[in-house]
Amino acid sequence: MPKATPAAAPDDVGATAAPARKRRTPPPPPRPAPLRVFTELGHPFRWGFAAAAGALIAIALGAAITSLSTVLIWFGIALFIALALDPLVSWLEAHRLRRGLAITVVFAGFAVVFAGLIALVVPVAVVQITQFASSVPGYVAELQKSDWFTAIVSATGQGTWYQTLLTQVQEWLSNPANLLALGGGALSIGSGVIDFASGSFVVLVLTLYFLATLKTIKTALVRLAPAYSRPRLADFADRMAAAVGNYVSGMAILATCNAIFSFIVLSLLGVPFAALLAVAALLLTMIPMIGSPVFWLVATLVSLFTSGWAALIWTVAYNVYIQIEAYVMTPRIMTKAVSIPGLLVVMGAVVGGALFGLVGALVAVPVTASLLMLVEEVFLPRQDARTEAPEDSLGG
Repeated sequence: MPKATPAAAPDDVGATAAPARKRRTPPPPPRPAPLRVFTELGHPFRWGFAAAAGALIAIALGAAITSLSTVLIWFGIALFIALALDPLVSWLEAHRLRRGLAITVVFAGFAVVFAGLIALVVPVAVVQITQFASSVPGYVAELQKSDWFTAIVSATGQGTWYQTLLTQVQEWLSNPANLLALGGGALSIGSGVIDFASGSFVVLVLTLYFLATLKTIKTALVRLAPAYSRPRLADFADRMAAAVGNYVSGMAILATCNAIFSFIVLSLLGVPFAALLAVAALLLTMIPMIGSPVFWLVATLVSLFTSGWAALIWTVAYNVYIQIEAYVMTPRIMTKAVSIPGLLVVMGAVVGGALFGLVGALVAVPVTASLLMLVEEVFLPRQDARTEAPEDSLGG
């Protein structure tokens, strides 16, 4: 009789029936990137030669950029003028005028206005700067004898301090080179006039080139990007060029209105060198937030040489005009332009003025507008889309 096989225990049944589970081994840690050794510290001569070569290359690049600073400024001015004139070309194209003919009409009008301003303004400005520098000692003497100045000195008891201040102002204003330097070298005497004339001609030629090839330049720049991002980049480039162009043209219109108003008011008050002050207003008020207060201070000081009442009337009239410009004219003219925070305007104008003078301050503000639009249109949307932290930054 065969023996019965013993029944299997429940645990044994489960152990034999269930397949054995394999443990998942964690992935190996990523290998660190290999270090690239350019020089070996064990060979000091080789290391010193590499460091010296790098320093010489950096110095050479810095010297090249410094020597080309004037040319770079010309390119920047011509590009921004072309961007400011492009809306007029587009408007003429919308009224059934071919682009080539529209560019010819707009550029011809701009060249006539530009040449007329140079022919009328520059000689008068240079002559008046020289006359003003020679008349400063007489103005300072009359200022010290005026009743209002005597009253201020007696009320404050700081006669020595005021005398020292007036002496320093007289020494600075009596030198025409200092007054010419306010324009960043835009107005000069002797050989500088030739440089200014040649620079103006180069700017005109570059403006025509940029105006004629603006679309081609944008297309070439867009093709540098990957194909999938070209439509979005092309739309951004068009909007950026339109915003910067509207900004430059709007500031030019506001500065022209400011110069005309200043010339009329100063001429009615009998303030000397009203034409020279109008030129200063045209250049300085192209810089928002900073230009108008600086010009107001300069024109007030010159008005004080005439009379205290003239300076007071000028101060009141100009402040009223600034309010009208800020709340009525600017919102109507600058509707399509990119808005710039005041702090960035001040920083851009100060940095540009420190590097390249008044021309640098004028160019720095549109550059700041371009960079701000780039940040708002490209960088910030990417940052807003990143709602989750990457896996490698999570702890655990």
